[in-house]
Amino acid sequence: MATTHHVISAQRIACVADTHSAPHPRTHELLRALAPDAIIHAGDIGDLAVLEDLNKIAPVYAVRGNIDTRVGLPDVLVLENGELRILVTHIAVAGPRLRADAAKLARAERAQLVVCGHSHVPFVGGERGITVFNPGSIGPRRFTLPIVFGTIDITSGRLRLAHVDCETGRAWTPP
Repeated sequence: MATTHHVISAQRIACVADTHSAPHPRTHELLRALAPDAIIHAGDIGDLAVLEDLNKIAPVYAVRGNIDTRVGLPDVLVLENGELRILVTHIAVAGPRLRADAAKLARAERAQLVVCGHSHVPFVGGERGITVFNPGSIGPRRFTLPIVFGTIDITSGRLRLAHVDCETGRAWTPP
């Protein structure tokens, strides 16, 4: 599994996943309004033009998802901003639980946060001393799941994770 490391200075990070070549039409407007320092794409990108468009808003750090078979992206990405180490991989949870392989990799990389996609289910949780964040999907609706993206705010060593509803532009919380 290819792992890439980057040191970033981002304090506000937008997280997207599972675009499947068709991000929600309001995504770019909402991301521009958020003014992130960086954008993480947690895989299942589809058409690489998605990354080019996101890169017009902020630098993009992306991993390959299971539909991204011909893409020259890493399977695992480690981002560090001096306060936090983030491990990004497309598949890291099985239901609400952190997979053992993802937990082992996060520990080996000394990551405090794992960002993943794949399930399209927005999720914030913690397990085995590691925070887990799935931003949900900004691509075509799957079943009755919301179309959302995530935000990571890092201030004085404090971590704040949230979701934004692409359809309303408001904060999203589980029903």
